[in-house]
Amino acid sequence: MSLNVIKKVIDLGDGRTIEIETGKLAKQADGSVVIKMGDTMLLATVVSSLEAKEGVDFLPLSVDYQEKYAATGRIPGGFLRREARLSDYEVLISRLVDRALRPMFPEDYHADTQVMITLISADKDIMPDCLAGLAASAALSVSNIPFNGPISEVRVAKIDGQLVINPTLSQLANATLEFIVAGSEHDINMVEGESKEIQEEELVEAIKFAHTAIKIQCLAQKELTIEVGKTEKRVYSHENSNEDLKKAIYAATYEQVYAIAGSASAKDEPSSNTRLRIASYSTSW
Repeated sequence: MSLNVIKKVIDLGDGRTIEIETGKLAKQADGSVVIKMGDTMLLATVVSSLEAKEGVDFLPLSVDYQEKYAATGRIPGGFLRREARLSDYEVLISRLVDRALRPMFPEDYHADTQVMITLISADKDIMPDCLAGLAASAALSVSNIPFNGPISEVRVAKIDGQLVINPTLSQLANATLEFIVAGSEHDINMVEGESKEIQEEELVEAIKFAHTAIKIQCLAQKELTIEVGKTEKRVYSHENSNEDLKKAIYAATYEQVYAIAGSASAKDEPSSNTRLRIASYSTSW
């Protein structure tokens, strides 16, 4: 069987590159890619049911990031000689990817969807966590699963006064700020990290710098989608919505809700309405 392998190369602008490859591994999945940066390689696969289960009115999305011992040429020790449960680090990376992906699915898409990201080759100095979001989004981009992406995640750090995208582990020792930033071509939808005390302008500069790299990675994914021929996504019907009722509720409540959300109020002086809402939530629990 011949393989239709397609590759895209993303230039980080400093001599380093990220390579996206699809069409070779995990071909039975709805979408799969291999992301490579240096000797670090991630395999991302995604599958989604054709139909939603009865009574499900949310997106049952599962994202699992796992680092295999084999990625470093090792075999698990002990009596069982197999991989243990996910570590806290792996769970946290899974959540970072989940938070970036989940808002990008259509709100009426309710099919069981699973994203698996596996480290298949490790580089001691190139951290894979900043590539996991790109891998997951690229796998969705080459599938026929409805997805309003692409998105990507990058790590941005300031080292010796200069902003760097996806710095090496050794470089981070001298970083004064470090963020994982996720977003689409047009928006930022997640920022997480830490820094020493900085000015607001410096924070905004770092996020803008990260978003510039994200835009380039999103463009590469769009090109990959076209080359693979997955621009048309699957047709689905997972809920029966009353559009007239939805429009009527929006027209009747939007202005009032917006006014409340935009009004200033002292945190130490909650209104009686706020206390009532808290009490009613507590009762419902």
